[in-house]
Amino acid sequence: MSRPAPRLLVTLRPRESVTDAIDGALGQVPWTYAEGSAPAEWGLVEAMLIGALERELGSYASTETPSLRFVQRIYTGIDDVPFDRFRESVRIAGNVGAYAPFVAEHAVALALAAARDLVRADRQVREGRLRPAPSQRVLFGRTAVILGYGEIGRAIARRLQGFEMRIVGVNRDGRMSADADAMYPAAETARAVADGEFVFDARPLTRSTRGSVDAGILSAMRPDAVYVNVGRAGTVDESALYAHLRSHPDFRAALDVWWEEDFVGGTTRAAHPFHELENLVGSPHSAGFGPGVEEYVLAKALENLGRYFRGEDPLHVADRADYVR
Repeated sequence: MSRPAPRLLVTLRPRESVTDAIDGALGQVPWTYAEGSAPAEWGLVEAMLIGALERELGSYASTETPSLRFVQRIYTGIDDVPFDRFRESVRIAGNVGAYAPFVAEHAVALALAAARDLVRADRQVREGRLRPAPSQRVLFGRTAVILGYGEIGRAIARRLQGFEMRIVGVNRDGRMSADADAMYPAAETARAVADGEFVFDARPLTRSTRGSVDAGILSAMRPDAVYVNVGRAGTVDESALYAHLRSHPDFRAALDVWWEEDFVGGTTRAAHPFHELENLVGSPHSAGFGPGVEEYVLAKALENLGRYFRGEDPLHVADRADYVR
């Protein structure tokens, strides 16, 4: 007996855990992995579950899925999704909020590492030196400014409330959120960051956010602020940040995202020698890693695919105008 033609095409690497999750979440929806199948079988595919499409299905063309209506990405950000590979009528959604608990936890860890100068403290202990103690900051009772008050931004805010911090958010229109003490529109970012001892950047990379933390915004921050970026490196002007760190030794940065990330080769590069700076701490784009993360994230993506297949509007569909010129 022949299998029904797939309605869902999955470009993720075939694994038993993925297979079981899809079967459990989508019930009778016929689906197939891209790996091991052929475009000749994809004529009725109306939805796709993708990771990094260029790596998983580099030769894909929209003509191979003429019935395609919806694309769900497993990752949150969609700035590197090849929109030109899909017809304009195809809706594309990021997995918004799926990584929020884990990225928020990492953001706080980076803030603490920078504030407490843990890299230098660790080196001092390894050298057998007890004093002088590293120059330390505290989160308790301070003001945190969160650029990008979406799922990740709100998750960061909830965790910072445990430090009794004042929470200031920045979103597109300045609409107030119940878990913030103040909110500014993106157009007033310079005003918002002025009083922040800690500035967290959790924004996606869009046409409007690209390079928006420039020399002017950095200068508007306190000279002893701690800037934490767990969103996208491209929201920051790389040269401006490097110059600011060099000229403001009391300013500290903690970054999980980098301007050049080669996920295939497993390397990161920068145009400037950030690794030489004592007022920077970094991690290798690892905020979204940890036990149980993969299962949690896949379940969230499948929830949205379930909405589509039930005839409901899927959540977090991207506005192409934010990404495509």
